[in-house]
Amino acid sequence: MAGLAVKIDQVAALRNARKNQFPDPVTAATIAEMAGADGITVHLRIDRKHINDRDVRILRSVVQTKLILEMASTSEMVGVALDIKPDLVTLVPEKREEFNADGGLDLIVHRADIADTVATLQNSGIPVGLLVDPEPEQIKLAHKIGASLVEIHTAIYCDAKTAQKRHQAFLSIVDAVKLAHKLKFSVKAGRGLCYKTVKVFQKIDEIDEFNIGHSIISRAILIGMQAAVADMRKLILAS
Repeated sequence: MAGLAVKIDQVAALRNARKNQFPDPVTAATIAEMAGADGITVHLRIDRKHINDRDVRILRSVVQTKLILEMASTSEMVGVALDIKPDLVTLVPEKREEFNADGGLDLIVHRADIADTVATLQNSGIPVGLLVDPEPEQIKLAHKIGASLVEIHTAIYCDAKTAQKRHQAFLSIVDAVKLAHKLKFSVKAGRGLCYKTVKVFQKIDEIDEFNIGHSIISRAILIGMQAAVADMRKLILAS
């Protein structure tokens, strides 16, 4: 049965829009956990556009489930991760040249650099996942690099404009998930998922966890964080 990691970057974005102290992403994380979240995800960007270092340090001491740190593969971010020691690091692209076609890491071009980062962190006891597009070659490279898990980029489905493209994207994602599972990866799915699109993937047994942020935070503005997280959990757990 799949879990739910709630990404809270948009709470920090709202706070930073007015250069204020609220809404507090740490409080949002606590409420999300109370509502059943299995993990809290934050992306510490190089430019600190949303989440900042102080947020991550406080979250490290407050989060009771697991803290997932998304970050770029840079020496600065590796230093932060080694200092804070999140439960999991997910490497994601931040610069256009690091992206593959649909938004995942380009492991063909950046294999050596990412392999070094994975080895450094995992040798220090921090499991590392890679955000990849639903492409067999990328998943096989992630396996060769030695990552602990992969997160399959689902925006190719969520952003599709026609039924045919959605169907093709769905089949690509299913194949990618099954390949990753066959290679003994822990498999996550995320990017662009909402209360409607998550239903499409909810019955794929090989998906261990969904990583969802924007749609939950958007709903939370209207009905509250606890209700928004609880609603998403119900959809994921529905038979």
